[in-house]
Amino acid sequence: MKNKESSASKIVLDSYESLFGDQEGTEKEDRVRMIPLSELYEFAGHPFRVLDDEKMQETVESVKKYGILVPGIARKRPQDSGGGYEIISGHRRRRACELAGLTEMPMFVRDYSDDEAVVVMVDSNIQREDILPSEKARAYRMKYDALKHQGARGKKNTADAVGEAAGDSGTTVKRYIRLSYLRDSLLRQVDTGKITVVCGEQLSYLPENEQILLEKTIETILLYPNKKQADQLRENSAAGTLDEQKIFEILVDRKKAETGIAIPYRRIMEFFPPETEKREIEEIILGLLKDWKSKQEGGA
Repeated sequence: MKNKESSASKIVLDSYESLFGDQEGTEKEDRVRMIPLSELYEFAGHPFRVLDDEKMQETVESVKKYGILVPGIARKRPQDSGGGYEIISGHRRRRACELAGLTEMPMFVRDYSDDEAVVVMVDSNIQREDILPSEKARAYRMKYDALKHQGARGKKNTADAVGEAAGDSGTTVKRYIRLSYLRDSLLRQVDTGKITVVCGEQLSYLPENEQILLEKTIETILLYPNKKQADQLRENSAAGTLDEQKIFEILVDRKKAETGIAIPYRRIMEFFPPETEKREIEEIILGLLKDWKSKQEGGA
């Protein structure tokens, strides 16, 4: 039985090498190896999700039936980091192997520099259909920095080179890179569609302290900025006039109020505990106004 297993393993590995890594001039170091899952570590700063969702389950079933058809790519980790291998491409396949009950996975082991590894890692993932704006933002920023470190890219603009694998223009790449400067909570709102990518780009120019104020205001009034309001927030930030009250005014757009009456948010909150919900505040205020109206009518 042992001999049969060894022969089967040799056939599989020979097949991998004939397809991917045993071409003339290819070094032995680049051949496919079966590496224990326990020795495979996530890429540092890996921006892409690995979810145990329906697609993962489909991959697991495929792995159980056919094995890993396309090997991943890894590089050796320094001994002072604990040794083993850093996955460059194959994070989802590694997880599928784990869920399928396997203990090892076929990998190409290549001697990439940090910048080369980043470029390969991003390009091998960026064309997936289910990528979130936050993932693309972080991935593009990583690849942009890596290409800058590598030096000139000939006549091609660096941003254009970053988006080449996914078919994105340099302008689109720069827009996504700007998103990476948003705080995580705001970036999550871009992922959910409550804040558009275009709005997120404008908001990314706000310094962190102003982004924190914006987060708090959004949580309180449950309103999200549109493109016009995002532009206003950025303009006020640049002018040094953006504070909590100004953010509130921009989001509720009080200038369009038909009555021309506006009560400052801070004035209203003087009468309520900080944890009071917006709906409860509205109901209390409307109730008081009804009582006042009733008394006025009764005394007429």
